[in-house]
Amino acid sequence: MHPALQEIRLATQNTAFENDLWLVGGAVRDELLGIPHEADFDLVTLGSSAELAQLLFDKGVSTIAPVTYERFGTAMVRVEHVNIEIVTARKESYDENSRKPNVEPATLQDDAKRRDFTVNTLMRSVATGELTDPLGQGLADLEDKVLRTPLDPEATFHDDPLRMLRAIRFRWKLGFTPVPGLYEAITKTRERLRIISSERIRDELIKMLSLPTAADCLSDLMTLGLLQIFAPEFLPMVGCEQGKYHHLDVWNHTLLVVRNAGPGDPLLALGALLHDVGKPPTRTIDEQGNTRFFGHEYKGAEIAHELLRRLKFAQADVDVVSRLVRNHMRLGSSPVFTPSAARRLIRDLDGDLDRLLQLVEADANGLKFGVRVMDLTAIRDQIENVRSVTPKRVIDSPLSGDEIIELTGLPPGREVGRLKLILTEAVIEGELESGDKDGARALIMRRLENDEALLPK
Repeated sequence: MHPALQEIRLATQNTAFENDLWLVGGAVRDELLGIPHEADFDLVTLGSSAELAQLLFDKGVSTIAPVTYERFGTAMVRVEHVNIEIVTARKESYDENSRKPNVEPATLQDDAKRRDFTVNTLMRSVATGELTDPLGQGLADLEDKVLRTPLDPEATFHDDPLRMLRAIRFRWKLGFTPVPGLYEAITKTRERLRIISSERIRDELIKMLSLPTAADCLSDLMTLGLLQIFAPEFLPMVGCEQGKYHHLDVWNHTLLVVRNAGPGDPLLALGALLHDVGKPPTRTIDEQGNTRFFGHEYKGAEIAHELLRRLKFAQADVDVVSRLVRNHMRLGSSPVFTPSAARRLIRDLDGDLDRLLQLVEADANGLKFGVRVMDLTAIRDQIENVRSVTPKRVIDSPLSGDEIIELTGLPPGREVGRLKLILTEAVIEGELESGDKDGARALIMRRLENDEALLPK
């Protein structure tokens, strides 16, 4: 038993909650499946969740004052650094345009019926450890590895449309098979997803992209018509042919790149998902019949920025993914990767350079079988060589804007910025040592002598 649950068990001994408190949901499911579960616990009681939360706080078990939501009969406590939700067993009914339920106290069986899937209805007594299957279906479905809703699936998804996304995630996270009719119900009720907030959709998408089976989740999202609800930008990728070097259309190539990128880094997965989103709007065929996508990386970065902002991703994450998309073609633009190219890449990509290399590799491995795959060994070696002698912080102009103004007498403005950029480029190209202020001053004066129009009157 987790230390947080053990603390609660001891605190509720000889109280009205001693035999009236059950662990429910994913923690019970994952324990029975023998897979790790994050410290994220849900408890259900027939009593008052608010009173239990207050009891735990009064006894010093919860380190925060109870956070209660009386309308929903829920309370949040924090025990052993773990947030734990306590809910009073309840029935639910829903208004047409909201996923927020109207609730009333009920039995454990009623509470199980309002949950998303039968495998998440299993309960374990906090006091005794006894396992309870309120609907008599959860254990069998767990053993058979099937995904089933407690009630009619159309009603379940209509009441809370977010469960459609959870169905896909659980299917591919757990390796379960949806029962007949479950996916059909998603197709029928998919328009209901429009009432779900962008933040909730974003959170489910991130969880999917963190899985080894992220590509399978994305395939289901497309097939079931859910992407057209919250990310229609992906639809033109289906059937968009890419020419002789590709054996897949843009969408299926993208799924392969997501798979190649691997799990564990949602921002890399987002970069893989969006790296070619700019191809459909930039697709052309030249006179020789070759398919071209000129500038698709720039168009893709623009689309990625708009889509991720709409889904309420943090601006820092939007910037990272957009930068990955915009630069994913960069390493294939020159046959020789020079030290100056490495310095420029280090400067522009900052801490995302390793992500970019992973994305480029995943993309290259998604080409047609037999096409030469890019070997990044020489590129990685060149980057490491440059990093060892020229840290990113010194790949910049040796002179500040103020120092350039003092040297030249120019007023603050565009020309000072242009001269600073010239110095930065000289450092990148190896013409000027980083930190060489004397060399920088000499270079600027030579430039000014050749362009007298810049000199102050």
